[in-house]
Amino acid sequence: MKQPTPETAVILSVAKDPYLTTTTGHTMKIVRTLALLIVVLSLTISAFTQAADWEQIQFPKLHDFKPQQPKRIVFPNGMVIFLQEDHELPLIDGSARIRGGSREEPAAKVGLVDIFSEAWRTGGTSGDNAKSGDDLDDYLEARAANVETGGGSDSTTISFSCLKGDFDEVFNVFDKLLRSPAFRDDKVDLAKNQAFGGIARRNDDVGAITRRESRKLVYGATSPYARETEYATLAAVTQADLVAWHKQYVHPNNIILGISGDFDSAKMEARLRQAYESWAKGPAAKRADIAIAPPTPGYYLINKSDVNQSNIRLVDLGIRRDSPDYYAATVFNEAFAGGFSSRLFAHIRSEKGLAYSVGGGISANYDHVGTASLGMGTKSESTVQAIQALYEEIDGLATHPLTDAELNLAKDSILNSFIFQFDSPDKVLREKMAYEFYGYPLDSLERYRAGVEAITTADLARVAAKYLHKERMAVLVVGNSADFDKPLSTLGPVKDVDITIPPPPGGEKGQ
Repeated sequence: MKQPTPETAVILSVAKDPYLTTTTGHTMKIVRTLALLIVVLSLTISAFTQAADWEQIQFPKLHDFKPQQPKRIVFPNGMVIFLQEDHELPLIDGSARIRGGSREEPAAKVGLVDIFSEAWRTGGTSGDNAKSGDDLDDYLEARAANVETGGGSDSTTISFSCLKGDFDEVFNVFDKLLRSPAFRDDKVDLAKNQAFGGIARRNDDVGAITRRESRKLVYGATSPYARETEYATLAAVTQADLVAWHKQYVHPNNIILGISGDFDSAKMEARLRQAYESWAKGPAAKRADIAIAPPTPGYYLINKSDVNQSNIRLVDLGIRRDSPDYYAATVFNEAFAGGFSSRLFAHIRSEKGLAYSVGGGISANYDHVGTASLGMGTKSESTVQAIQALYEEIDGLATHPLTDAELNLAKDSILNSFIFQFDSPDKVLREKMAYEFYGYPLDSLERYRAGVEAITTADLARVAAKYLHKERMAVLVVGNSADFDKPLSTLGPVKDVDITIPPPPGGEKGQ
């Protein structure tokens, strides 16, 4: 017969004691309370005993990652379709990504894609059964649906979301906006006025200033990857420019359309063929030829007298995602600067108390190099000391390379969180669409785990030595120089960065 645990024995003895079972209810409550305390204490001691051996716990291997694969279809006109069935809820979502984004804007009309993506939706549709954007708002709201538009550096997007039963009606709105937008003048003016407000407020947030100006240091102030919308460039955008942009880029051979949700793939394919297979090709989108040169090393200061802490960013060029160093850089980033368990966090924040936040890494973009960046926030009085601490950590990578323990912890962190980034068919679909858009192998997602698992400490040392060199980095400081522990010039020559906002045409000087 199985013997009772000590805590169970206490309860049984209390229940069977003839004296206790005949005592008053008040006394019995006290005794039962004492018995419960004994049980809790016993369980607590047992838990601490077990916790002492946590390092010996053997974790099973991660399961194979086999996400549900979307169906890929290519129409004769070049339009690429991805269909991903997901019958968990009676919903259908779709998104079309169209080649051509802000990096293709003329330099004199920076901001064109922002206005295009806003007025595309709010301007409504043209042609037969035209509807204003306000009419579409009412129509879609009555169906708990939405159709939205957006823009980025390399593409514009139009998406929809609706109940399964409303798909045909909502898809008709989506299709009409995709091919026959109106770009009504009043909505273009509204979008421009809202953008003007954004320009006026862009120096209000120190973090935003740091991100913006560090991009300029890496890519160059006039680069399409870093240039800013100004009052003058925005004012130069016209309704005719938006129509011309649509005519130039919105063609089936420039579009990748993905749809996920509660539908039958064969029926959905037939519906899309009916809508788009006969759509005539147009001119292929041509990517702007953008030269990227390394930043100029040195110290750059944006003096903000109204703050009591400094934002610091050390920057250089990073890599592309198709680089052979991509997986090594991914693991290095996590081990060295990726989070609470990283070396930077442990040394600079926890041990030295120099940072509110600290992190960074060697970032990778799909089709152009990212940045190698280390950043932190510190109180004004420790600004120079904090920069020196970052330098010490960079130097320390050569004298004290990342260890096996740091490597394994980084791998575990990456792989254990990886699945949550793709825990739905819709997320997998969007990742596959990105691979299609940038010309990457469609099984790149499935290769990721093996790529991370193969990384060694030697790989971490190699990428650190290759991409992190303090003498090649531009150092940006946004803070109140009057309160610095030492003048920034004690580290080297300093260049002041002017963030004054150019005034509107005929207006007063911006701040």
